[in-house]
Amino acid sequence: MALKNVIGIDHAVVMVKDLDKAAENYKRLGFTVSPRGTHSAHMGSGNYTIMFDPDYMELLGVLAPTEHNAPARAFLEKRGEGIERIAFTAVDSTAGAEEIRAHGLTPVGPVDFERPVTLPDGTVSAAKFRVFQWPVAEAPGGVRIFACQHKTRETVWIPELMMHANRAKRLKQVLIASPEPANDAAHLSRLIDREAKAEADGAVTVPSGGDRADFVFLTLDQLGKRYPGVSLRGLAERGGAALVLVSGDLEATEKALGAAATRSGAAICVAPAAANGTLLAFVAG
Repeated sequence: MALKNVIGIDHAVVMVKDLDKAAENYKRLGFTVSPRGTHSAHMGSGNYTIMFDPDYMELLGVLAPTEHNAPARAFLEKRGEGIERIAFTAVDSTAGAEEIRAHGLTPVGPVDFERPVTLPDGTVSAAKFRVFQWPVAEAPGGVRIFACQHKTRETVWIPELMMHANRAKRLKQVLIASPEPANDAAHLSRLIDREAKAEADGAVTVPSGGDRADFVFLTLDQLGKRYPGVSLRGLAERGGAALVLVSGDLEATEKALGAAATRSGAAICVAPAAANGTLLAFVAG
């Protein structure tokens, strides 16, 4: 039975080495990037968000080493930049944590935190969250998962931040590289109670729930065949590899991406080396 308090992918976390440089890079790719957010001293991190509907991307960087961000620092040291974790939307984080506990897993949290938000009119408010994590060791395909309850959606989904020159509208798929796609997909299926489905090319899809983006587990060879002509340099054999984004206008997408754009079949792509370790594939909506 699917989890009742977890309703699908909320956002993808791209871990970056230099937070401000990463934000400038994504601006050059035609994304509208939020003002920088700073987390608590305990967390020791900061972020920029790229807002869609109903989901978003988060560029996350370590500002000061803490015990809390040790896994993120280990990821950067071992893998380099790229998709480090995926958040689900939690209807109720407390109830969601108890749901996974009932499945024999020990949740981390839930915990409450907030960060200051500068609104378009210049006033400062706060974005408030309650999150819980699946155990750190439970990382399907090397990608950690957690759930995020938004207590102040109005300070996160700000209309002015949801319009992008590259016409990105929402996440369609999160692609995770794996030497054994079926095994890693089965792992995620157990964690979120969603059924995996084998695809014709050998990849395995796990729906995240509702109308949200799907997870797709596939080998690097299968990824290369899906996006021919796109350099996969920098991607690990196992780990978060790509985000497939729905575009409202692929011609506008290609124009906004400029020299970073690579046409690949029906998609317009940005190679991982040009997008902080994450292949971006824009497709028609």
